[in-house]
Formats: sequence, structure tokens, C-alpha cells
Amino acid sequence: MSDNRTKVSTSKKKKRKTKKRRSTAAKVFAGFFKVLGTFLLSVVLVLVITGSIFATALTIYVLNYADTTTTVSLENITANYTSRFLYENPDYDEDNPKDEEYLLYYALKNTNQHAVWTDYQSIPLNLSNAVVATEDERFLSHDGVDFKRTLASFVNIFIPLYDDRQGGSTITQQTIKNVTGDDARDGTEGAERKIREIFRAINVERSYSKEDILECYLNIISFATWDYDIRGVQAAANYYFGKDVSQLNLGECASLAAMIKAPAELNPIEDRQENKERAQYTLRKMNDIGMISSDDWEKGKKQLDELETTGDIEYSSVTQYEDETKDQGPTSWFMDDAIQQATHILEDYYGISSGDALDKLYSGGYTIYTTVDMDIQTEVEKKMRDKTNFQAYELEKDKLCAAFFCCDYYGQVKAVVGSRKKKKASAVWSYATDSARSPGSTIKPIAAYGPAIDQGLVTYSTILKDEPIEIKLDDETTKKWPVNYSETKAENWTYNNYPLWTMLQNSTNTASAQLVKMLTPTYSYNFLQQKLGITTLTLDDADYAPMSIGAMSKGLHLSELVEAYQIFGNGGKKYDMTYISLIEDKDGTIIYEHSDSYTQAIDPSSAYVMNRMMQKVVQSGTGTAAKLENTDLVAKTGTAEDWTDLLFVGCTPDYVSGVWIGMEELETIPTSEYQDSSRIWKNIFGDIAENEPHKTFEIPEGVVEAKYCTHSGLLATSSCKDTQTGYYKESALPDYCGLGY
Repeated sequence: MSDNRTKVSTSKKKKRKTKKRRSTAAKVFAGFFKVLGTFLLSVVLVLVITGSIFATALTIYVLNYADTTTTVSLENITANYTSRFLYENPDYDEDNPKDEEYLLYYALKNTNQHAVWTDYQSIPLNLSNAVVATEDERFLSHDGVDFKRTLASFVNIFIPLYDDRQGGSTITQQTIKNVTGDDARDGTEGAERKIREIFRAINVERSYSKEDILECYLNIISFATWDYDIRGVQAAANYYFGKDVSQLNLGECASLAAMIKAPAELNPIEDRQENKERAQYTLRKMNDIGMISSDDWEKGKKQLDELETTGDIEYSSVTQYEDETKDQGPTSWFMDDAIQQATHILEDYYGISSGDALDKLYSGGYTIYTTVDMDIQTEVEKKMRDKTNFQAYELEKDKLCAAFFCCDYYGQVKAVVGSRKKKKASAVWSYATDSARSPGSTIKPIAAYGPAIDQGLVTYSTILKDEPIEIKLDDETTKKWPVNYSETKAENWTYNNYPLWTMLQNSTNTASAQLVKMLTPTYSYNFLQQKLGITTLTLDDADYAPMSIGAMSKGLHLSELVEAYQIFGNGGKKYDMTYISLIEDKDGTIIYEHSDSYTQAIDPSSAYVMNRMMQKVVQSGTGTAAKLENTDLVAKTGTAEDWTDLLFVGCTPDYVSGVWIGMEELETIPTSEYQDSSRIWKNIFGDIAENEPHKTFEIPEGVVEAKYCTHSGLLATSSCKDTQTGYYKESALPDYCGLGY
């Protein structure tokens, strides 16, 4: 019995040990799964939190772009390629709704770019449908973004799966990309651009109709060859088929739509077969969508077999503006300078190089309002080419060069002609604005007389002795200078006394030298540079000869000389010269407006005293040949040393103008063969001046008209027998004469 019990006891012990081992294993497995569960839960929580953070960051990132980059305007896209220079219509009647306030002067185009805008109604329905079928078959139903295609395109930025990187772009998105120029494709920049594009597309669809968007797209899409940048369906129809876009048949429409993917490779001139195969695909798509019938499909394929191309770039250059055709010809003298100024404006505005600014001007669609008076410009160009306005008699050989420049009293250029010859090319050398020649005695009013009167050093009737001054030479010796031309011709010359206005009337060199000595050459130099904006001065010009008689190192531009004279007709104000009053970009945003600010070079009373003194030059001095019958004219003539340059600058109540004559190289002008500069000025501008709205200059406050004694130059008393009328600054009246005769 005991043996059996013993066996049973032993068996139970074994069972208890087995159970104990099993219990330990279960605990181990349970612990493992608990740890695993905790780990997995942690991973899930980490992923959820990370995903939330990422989603939040992505949302903020996207919204930041949405806030700042969603506005795109499709307005004024017609001007995207051609910059237009306009001028004020002189016959504009604001009560006539058909009148245009501004007319086209010149259209500036990139010669390698051919773009013609056409209205949606002129585009065949087959062409619109062909493009939609090929590029964006759900265009009419989506809200600007085809999210399925966009997602695939977005992923393709980071994981390239196919080569067509525009595969996700709808027509709306492609339009935005072309309008904005925002076309980054790869990496982060590509993703950012895609986000911007999505929000922009949604907003554009809210603001514009499908027709508006499609019209814009069809007019700006590229159909470029390897040689020419052809933009829009009108220019493409012109170039490839020699037709207006409205005349295209179904096959030609499919051919154009087939090019859009890669126009340089897929056009029917470069690769007829590739274009045909893709055009057939376009026709099939149009049929599948229900845009054309099966009969039309077959007809279109036949037309593709019979496709005729031209490749005529001259035809494609025709635009919607009559004056923007290839017959515009070279730019005028005025336009050359206006283009140069516009280039400088864009250079400063955008902070780019002059070359980039010029490129931008040629293709940026700017509207530039010029200051030109087209009637004056046209008339002066015509008269400058008439040899009878220059020659004293018929000449076999006529080598004389000439230039003319005119502006108003606000610095607005009205006309410029840089040569006597007919202009046959654009951007050529101009004697009016490029050439710097000696101004001769025309320097005297602006460097000597005007500043001296303004400083109160002299008056209208101050008596000066016609004698030279003493100047120091480099070796510390002195000499008497200058010598008047008339003095060199006389055997027994005596120095006489004359009132200041007479010295100016007769262009006496000694008088201007005396005035510069009173002022100092440095003062005259600084006045020209700082108050009148003369740009051609050098440090060597701060001396007597340059400031007294115009013997300058480089000379002056006629344009700057005329511009400086405006102070004698507008109360002493110096406005900056401009050919442009306003520039708008293609969106209509004003990027430049000419300032009406000015420098008060001399006070108004000084300006008028000078005005009256310069009137004497025309009435009885060196410029009598320019005298007008009905309009007041004040002026100054100029003659360079050895008669190499002759000038006349005149102020009428509405305009400041000047003429220069000389030879291409510095040589003496045979004055017996040509008329003098004052006569030439009248021949060219006299008729225009006589027809000005205003006839006289107004006397400003602060000017006194009074009698002076011709012997003393002082204000006359009852005892003075010889008197004349003079003009004086009220703040600087001379004393009364006490000579008693």
C-alpha cells in the first residue's frame, strides 16, 4: 500500500512542476505582448502626433502662400509683348466719344517675337475645342484645378515617373504660369510654385469666365520655332499657314493644337509626320468627347494629308495696330531719345542692367506717354531736310551738319532732330543730344550775365568799360584777356563804356569776362553744374575762357543748352528735361511719372531782367534775322573760335528752342555759303513760333520798369536829359543819378 501511495505522490509532484513551468511561460509571453503592445501604441501615437504636426505645418505653409500669391490679373494682356509709345492727340475733343486722347506714336517690339492678340469671337470653335481636347478635356467642368492630375504631377516633382512635367496643369494653370512667368519645376521650388498655382487658378476661375481664360490662353501660348518666338494662335496661323486665324479649317486647327506640347519639334514645318500623328490623336479625342462628328473626323484627317504650310515670318508680324506693322520704319529722332530714357527708367526701377532693361522694354508691354508735339516734330523734320533753309545760294557740295531741339518751360521735350539728313536707321548718332560742341557766346547768359544779375553785382543798365581783364598764367605772369573780334580788325582801338544790355546785345567778350571775374569762375562752374544740370563739364572748365566765351574741354549738348535757357522764360525755374511723362506696365500700374519739381536757379525778377536784355539781341543785336512779327522772342547767338560752330537759342512765350550748325569734323564754316544761325532758326521754327497761343512774356512781381540815365546807368532824375527804359529787380534798384546831365 505504501508503495502505491508513494507512486501517486511522486506523480502529483511531477504534475505540479509541469504546471509551474507552464505558468512561468505564460507570464513570459504575456509580458512580451504587453511590451509589444506598449511599443506599437507608442509608435502609433508618435505617428499620429508627428502627422498632426506635419499636417498643421503643411496647412500653415500652404495658407501662407494662399494669402500672398493668389491674385492674378488677366487684364491688359493684349499689351504683353508690344510696348507702345503714345502722344497727345492735338485734335482731341472730349465731347466726341470717338476721339482718342492719345494716339500711337511707335510700337516697340522684339524683332524675334511675333505676337498678335485676337478676340475670342474671331477664333474658330474647332480650334478652341482642339486645344481643350488635347490639353485639358475637363476644362469646362473643373474649377481651375484637376486635382487627380495635379496630385500626380505634384508627386512627379519628387519621384519622377514620367517626362511630361506639365501633365497636371489645367488650361487655367498654364495660363497663370504664362501670365506670371512663375514656372519653377523641380524640388521645393517646384512644389511651392504648384501650391501658388492651385490657389491662383481657383481665384482666377472665380473672377473670370471660361471664355475669358481660354481667350487669354490661346493668345499667349507659345508656338515657337527654333528661330522665332511666336505667341498666340493668330501669329501661329499667320506664320504656319499664311492665314488669319478665323480662316483655319479643322485640320489646321488640329495641327496647331498638336504643337502646344513641344512646338519647336512638333510643328508641321520642322516635322510634318510627328505633327500629323499628334493632330490625328487630337481629332480622335475631339470625336470621343463629342466635339466633332465621325464625318468631321474623317474630313479633318483628309485636311491633314493636304496641309500646306508657309513659314512666312513677315506675314506673322502684322498686328492689330495699323502703325505696328513692319512698315513703321526706323524710329524718329525723338523716339531714339525716348527709348533711351525709358530704358534708364526701367533700369533704375527694377535694379537691373541696361541690357536687361532694354529687353524688358521691347517685350514687356509697357505704355509710355511721350511729351512730343507731333505737329512740331513733323514740321521741323521736314524743314531740316530742306536745303534752302540753310544755303545762301545753290551749292554743288553741301557738307553742313545741323541739329534742332525744342522743349517747353517744364522741361518737356517737344521736338528733336539730330541731322539734316533723312533718318534711315534707328538709334543713330544725333548732333542734338549725342554731340558735344562749343556753345560759343550762348554760354554768356547762363554762366555770366544771369548769375551776376541774380547776385546783385550788376543791373540792366550797369555801365561797363569794354576792356579786357587781367588773368594769371601758369608762370605767375599776367596777361590782358580777352580780345573782342572787332578789336582785332581795328588799327586804333579805344575802350568805351556801354550799359550791360548793350554788351549782351553785341556779344562783347570783355563784358562776360568781367562778370565771371566778379562771380569767380568756380561760382559760374558750380552754377552750370548744380543749378542747370550741365553734365559735360570737366574740372578744367572752372576757368575764365570756358565760363566767359564757351571754350570748354568737351563742349555742351545742344539739348542741355536749350534746357538751361528755360529759366529765362519761366521765372528762373530749372525743370529736368524729359521725353516721357508717364509709364504704365502691362497691368496698368504706374511705374514712372515725371516729377513737376524744379530747381529755382535764379529768382523770377532776375529771370525777367535777363529776358528783356536778351530781347535786345533780336531787336538790334546779333540775332536780328530771327525777329518775329507777332510773337515775342528773346535769344542769344553763339560763335565758336575759328567759326567751327554756330548756334542760336531762342525763347518764345511757349517754347525754348535752339539750332546748331557745323561740320562733321571741326573746321571753319564757309559763312558766305550758308545763312547765319538766327536766319536758319527762323526758317525752321519761325512759322511755328508765330502760331503759338501766347504772344508775350508776363512781368512777374518784383520787377520795376524805370528810366535810367544813359551816361551813368543809374536811375534817371528830372535833370537827366538822355534816358532810356530799363528793367530792374525791386530788391536791387540802382541809385539815382547825380551827374546832372
